[in-house]
Amino acid sequence: MPVKDPVNDIVISGLGLVTPFGAGVAPFCRGLLEGRSALRPAGRFEAPSYRGEPVGEVPGPGPAAGTPRKSAYARAAIGEAVEAAGLPGVPRDALVILVGQAPYPGPETVADAASDPAAHREFLGPDPAGALGPAFAPGRVLHLSHACASAVFAVGFAREALRAGVAPLAVVAGSSVLNRYEYASMDVVRAVGRGAARPFDTGRAGISLGEGGGAVVLEPAGHARARGHATDLVVAGAACRVAGAKAAASDAELIAGCMRDALADAGADRLDHVHAHATGTVQGDAAELAAVESIAAETGSDALPVTSHKGAIGHLLHISGAPALAAAALTLRTGTVPPTAGLVAAEGTDRVVLPTAPLRLPSARTAAVNSFGFGGNNATLVLRGA
Repeated sequence: MPVKDPVNDIVISGLGLVTPFGAGVAPFCRGLLEGRSALRPAGRFEAPSYRGEPVGEVPGPGPAAGTPRKSAYARAAIGEAVEAAGLPGVPRDALVILVGQAPYPGPETVADAASDPAAHREFLGPDPAGALGPAFAPGRVLHLSHACASAVFAVGFAREALRAGVAPLAVVAGSSVLNRYEYASMDVVRAVGRGAARPFDTGRAGISLGEGGGAVVLEPAGHARARGHATDLVVAGAACRVAGAKAAASDAELIAGCMRDALADAGADRLDHVHAHATGTVQGDAAELAAVESIAAETGSDALPVTSHKGAIGHLLHISGAPALAAAALTLRTGTVPPTAGLVAAEGTDRVVLPTAPLRLPSARTAAVNSFGFGGNNATLVLRGA
């Protein structure tokens, strides 16, 4: 294994979430460990293509009047992440990467959206002022979109930018809200299940869509130490590939190659845990399981725990990598692998374990996070714990 925490390691110094379990990383982790699902028929979401399937809605009355939900969720997640990083706010010299759709090209108000029957702002991304606050005007704000792998692509991009000295610190953030456009796009390709998502279950029949926000603060380990902040999560390896030549949404060979590259980048010869992309589709979960089985065989693992959070909160699309990182961090920090909510009859496996209850793994030091999207967007991060 590589030397732990050298000065040029890029570390995760803060995480923030808004999910169907509520605001904060803690409620999300608690829900995962308890094996609960927040998926249920919508209370407020309506769309022509919606027929009452379980979805993951953020609870509560919603943001204040005049604040679009995408901005509110992203801003709340950023606030938690920077506080966890021991920062008073997003530094002016930070590199900020907002993931998802491009922002609306103009002032962002709910009043404008109300005059638009199609509610375009539910689909388009938050602008920097909405996500970061009107007082924040950083010199480097990027928008990045790699389908449902966007957040993990952005973390990989931020890691390279920080290594190159582009900025002393980076913030990756974004949000997703249930909206008619993305719901229709998933429904038309028959990805949406009529019941709650059941990743890796033999009876799985499709995804459940969710909503929320996520944020990740990254910085060189030396920078964190210099400002007195203790860190315990290193982004040890990353692989981001775009390979869209095949018709299948997920391809076992491409996924295995991505994981292999991330392990090589991390200098790691084994994995203790994989937090899978696993959305609950028949083909996608099978391809990912086959890929992880091959990696387990190559690294000599005979009981590699593999889980997914999407049976608990649904698929948050562009920002789904943020709860995935929080779930992997939970395992590395507590030595416990949370179960996959909705998993009852697990697929047969050879070298992989699919937990249906919390699994103690006190020796866990290395975890992979997989994130895949349409168009051949494949990404894997390898995290190393303290």
